[in-house]
This record gives sequence, structure tokens and C-alpha cells, in this order.
Amino acid sequence: MLTSVACSCVRNGRKISLPAARLCTFSTFRKSSEPLTLTGRRDVSQHPLSLSRLLTHTPWHPRPVCLSAPSRGDAGPLDSPSEPLEWENFGSLSTDMASRRSFRKSSPGLRDLQYREDGTGNEEEREDAGKPQRRLVRRNTPYWYFLQCKKLIKENKLQEALDVFSRDMLQGERLQPEEYNYTVLIGGFGRAGQLKKAFKLYNDMKKRGLTANDATYTALFNACAESPSKQAGLQQALKLEQELRRKNYPLSTITYHALLKAHAVTNHLQACIYTLREMLENGHAVTQETFHYLLMGCLKEKEAGFRLALQVWRQMLRSGIRPDSHNYTLLLRTARDCGLGDPALATAVLLGTDCEGQKGSKDASESRCKAVIDIDLLERQLFQPEQKEDSSETRLRHDSAHLIPVRQTVNARLPGELVANSSAPNLLELFEGKRGAVVSLGTVDKMSDRLALIGGAKGFLERMEANGLSPNLRTLTLLANTMEPGYQSLQVLLKVAKRHQVKLDVAFFNSVIHRSARAGDLDEAKAVLSVMRQRNVNVDLQTFGCLALACDQQKDGLQLLKDIEEAGLRPNVHVFSALIGRASRKLDYVYLRTILKTMSDMKVWPNEVIIRQLEFAAQYPPNYDQYKSRNNYLVQIDGFRGYYQQWLKHMPAQSAEEDHIWTNYTSIAVRDSQYVYKYVEHLH
Repeated sequence: MLTSVACSCVRNGRKISLPAARLCTFSTFRKSSEPLTLTGRRDVSQHPLSLSRLLTHTPWHPRPVCLSAPSRGDAGPLDSPSEPLEWENFGSLSTDMASRRSFRKSSPGLRDLQYREDGTGNEEEREDAGKPQRRLVRRNTPYWYFLQCKKLIKENKLQEALDVFSRDMLQGERLQPEEYNYTVLIGGFGRAGQLKKAFKLYNDMKKRGLTANDATYTALFNACAESPSKQAGLQQALKLEQELRRKNYPLSTITYHALLKAHAVTNHLQACIYTLREMLENGHAVTQETFHYLLMGCLKEKEAGFRLALQVWRQMLRSGIRPDSHNYTLLLRTARDCGLGDPALATAVLLGTDCEGQKGSKDASESRCKAVIDIDLLERQLFQPEQKEDSSETRLRHDSAHLIPVRQTVNARLPGELVANSSAPNLLELFEGKRGAVVSLGTVDKMSDRLALIGGAKGFLERMEANGLSPNLRTLTLLANTMEPGYQSLQVLLKVAKRHQVKLDVAFFNSVIHRSARAGDLDEAKAVLSVMRQRNVNVDLQTFGCLALACDQQKDGLQLLKDIEEAGLRPNVHVFSALIGRASRKLDYVYLRTILKTMSDMKVWPNEVIIRQLEFAAQYPPNYDQYKSRNNYLVQIDGFRGYYQQWLKHMPAQSAEEDHIWTNYTSIAVRDSQYVYKYVEHLH
């Protein structure tokens, strides 16, 4: 309707109002071959109005439009189609009626088209056409790199984790690392024993201005404990401890435990007690793990470590803390590796009460000992026993009312039958308040004797079951190392393993064979092999290395080498080292020459341990004059010395690196070869 009104006004030469003109101007006029009306003008009524343009909410802007038609004689702009139209702003109505000037939804094609229409980027496009476009790379976060390093460390790929951190994160993406990025790497290298790399990362962390936390210090102290060089680990632990004291940094319980572990492994028990005192003064709770590291510190004292471990065990029970499986394992290790010390002193300290000489009555002393660690009393008993040694008998007579009644006195080594007997004397029961059988300790030299003091194998396992614990493979292996060697002890352990469903491995049977071989019983050691075959446990080179410790004769040694070849294995340098040690102990130079010839044929090159053994065997005993007297044991030494010199010329030496699992056997072989001098001097 509005279009008709506009067209009528044009034909009659009238003027139209501004709103009406606005509605009429968006009709499209183009030069085409459309027929004109009688007045010479196109029929604008044939162009319908677009509904979408009518519905736009654009405010009205005044625009002068004159639609007055000229006279018929005049030539207007619409009279001739060849003349250009007056409306050159055709198509600009949408910009007048629309309020939006920019649109969020677009496409790269439309933006490029607008860029080309503006004519501003033609030259820049030509310049950038030959340049390679930079690809947008997704930037990862430091926490993402932390997870990647943690994953690689769990797979024992330490160097790859370090490359991801240094090359990809720091150099590639140039990200600022966080504290946890360094901590996870320090922990990984620390557990692997790489002390230098762990502290190098810590120093780099400080240079970047990052603040270490408890996890970082815990990882550093653990690196000191796991370091192969105990002296270097101790120095770094002391430096770090002094640094934390200068900063007045409060340590957490976990960090204190890591510091205890570092002192227990690299230092001594007294440093552990000092750390424990500081830990208690700062209000930290004492747990099973705390006594775990104290028992580790007792292993450093080889002469009296077993007595110290028993004192720590008694303090743990008095504190109301129940031992766990790790504590029982460490107690067995001290019984195997450490001695009891002075028997009189051990009797006074272990069988007496640890609350004597204190203020108050007996009830007051008992209440003070319960659930509280008297660190002063414990330190005095552990490290100042010499002052109490002279007055031990007087104190025992004075406090006889507090002692366990005498039922049996041990003045000699304990018999082997008590090892697997539950009725054996058990100091662990005494510490728990039960009445035992022994109140006096005599000479305790053997491992089985020390095991008998804590109830033997059966009594020890019963105490574990009373505390709700079950023995594991590590516990049974230590018992096999500590018990009296023999087939009866093996049967006891096999029954325990069956009852607790423990799967025995080759390391357990190697421990049983080692005990029998050290006792010189080759038949008992070979009997274990039949048990291994029944249980489908395959032998390894360490099994034959243990058997070699019992091969005192040449036929036994040659048979052992034949059995190794039949098993599909090749004798290594450690097996030959054990055989050379037994031959040197017996001064059997024919046996030694046979072993050296076999090594040359099999191309097994000697290491430093074997060279040291052979040097001992090739030397004359001190103060021996072969021209003044004759020794039947040294008749063949001259022939062996000549053969040994020729053997050294064509035998290359092996690397000095030794496997950790063979350390015990090589040290035993060296110790056996050192007995040659004393034995020969005695015969001479």
C-alpha cells in the first residue's frame, strides 16, 4: 500500500513526507530491459518490500529526499534509461537501519574478502607470501611436565625424565619451573643413589629463587641415605641439616624420619638419638617408623649391636608401640650381623629394670615408663655403660626384688636344639612383662645362639603372630641365614611357609645352602638341591657359588664345574673365587693349578679379589726359611709360583666393578685365604 502511495505521488508531481519516503527508498532500481510504464518510468510496484528489512530496529535518521517529478516536457533522470540513476548509494539502506556495526560470527573467507576490498593488504601479502607461517603450538603447564617426569621415574627412566624437564620444558617452551618439578626429580635420583645430581638440582632450584618445602628436604635426606658413598652422604646430610638450622626451618615428622635414616645408614646410633631428642622437643609423635630407623642405627655397631637393638626394642614396648614386620626384620638382621658385647654388661642392662634409681616409688616409676620415652635414660644406658660395669653385681643384689626369678643359667654357648624350640628362653617375652627362663647371659658368639635368646625360630614367629603379623619371604630368608644349619631347620621353615602361604624363591634356598656350605657340610648343601627340584625352583650361578664354599677337594670342585655346564650356565669369576679360597685354605697347590688352568680354558678373566687370593697363596709364610727346614705342606709352592707367574702373563684382568650380591662370598673367600699364614706358621 505504501508503495502505491509513493508511486501515485511521483506521477502527480506531489511531495511525500519523510517517513513515507523512508519506506519507499528501499525499492530496487536497476538498469535492465524491464518495460516502462506509460509515464516513462519503471513500475516500482513490481518490487515487493522485503519483510526482513522492514523489521529492523534502526532509528530514523533525517535524510532529504525529493520525489517531486518534473514536467512532462523536461527530461528527468528516469525519462531516459541510458542516463545514470540519481541514487548512487544503492544498497546502503541496511547500514542505516541496522544498529550493529560488527558481527562475532564470521569466517576466514569473509575476513579475507573484506581485507582485499579495502586494498590495504596487497603489498603485505606479497611480502609474506614467501615466508613460512608460524604454526601455533599448544603450551603445556609445569604441572603437566611434573606428571610426565613422575611417569618416567616410575619406569626407571631417570635420564629421559631429566631431558623432558631441561630440554622440553626449560629450553623448548621456556616455562618457569615450580618447586614440585624439582622435587620429583630429586626424589627419583635420590632413590637411585645419585647424590650429586640430586644436590645439583637443589642448587639450581635455589638459584631460580624457588622455595623448597618438606618434600624437597625429605628427598634430599633420602638421597644421602641411599648414596653408595656413605662418607659423601654423611657430609651432605650434615651440611643440609646445618642449613636448615640457620634458617630455623621447622621440620615435619616425615622429614625427621628421613634425617634419622640418613644418620642410621651413614653415621651412628648416637646421632640418631640426638635427632630423636630434637624431634621430641618439637612435639612430634614417635611411631613404629621412628624405632625402625633406630634399629637401623644399631646395625652400625658390630660389636654390641644386638644388645643395643634389644634395648631399643624394650623401649619401644614400654612406649606402648607395637612392632611391625619391618621392626622384626631388623631385629633378625642385628641377630645375624652384630654381637652381644660384654655378657656381664648385657645381663645387667637387659635383665635389669630401666627405671631404677629414679625419684618416687615403684608405681611412679612404672607410670613414668609407660607410653613415654625417657630419652635421657635411654641414652645413658646405650652410650655410657662402662660407668655401670663395675657396680653391676651390687645393683643386681640391690634390685633383686625387681628381677625375674632364676630358673636356668647360661654359662656357655646355647645348644643348637633350642633354635627351633618354642620353650627356649625368650627375651622378647621378658620385655613384655612375662616371666622367662634365663636371667644370666654367658658367651654368645654364634648367630644361632643370638637367635635362641629371642626364642629361636619358632618362638620368634610366635611373637610375630601374637602381634597380628605374618612372616614374609624376607623374614624366612633371614631365619635361614640365622638358624643352625641342617635339614631339620629347613623343614621347620618349609612348614611355616606352607602355613602362611609364602612362595619361596631361589634366594631363600641359596641362603640355606650357604649356611650348610659354611659349616663344611657339602652333602647337606646338595640335599637342598633336591628340595628345589621338587618345588620347581631353578638354580642360578649364585646357587653354585654357595656350593663352591664347601668344595674342599679337587674332585668336588671339578664336579661342581661340570654340573654348572650341564645346567646350561657358564662359571663366572665369583665361582672360581670361592674355589680358589677353599684350595688356598687347604694349601692344595695342585688344586689351585687345576683351577687356574680351567679358568684359562674357559676364558674367565680374574678380578682384583682373585689376584689378591693368589698373591697370598704364592707367598712364603713370614719367618720361614726353606733352606733351614722342610715343610711338607710347602713342597709344591715353588712349582705353583712359577706356573702362577706364567699364568699372569697371558691372562687379562677383569674390571674392578663387583656385583653387590656377591660381596659376601668374595669377602669370605679373601678371609679364608688369609688363614694360610697362620695355619702354616702353626704347623711350622
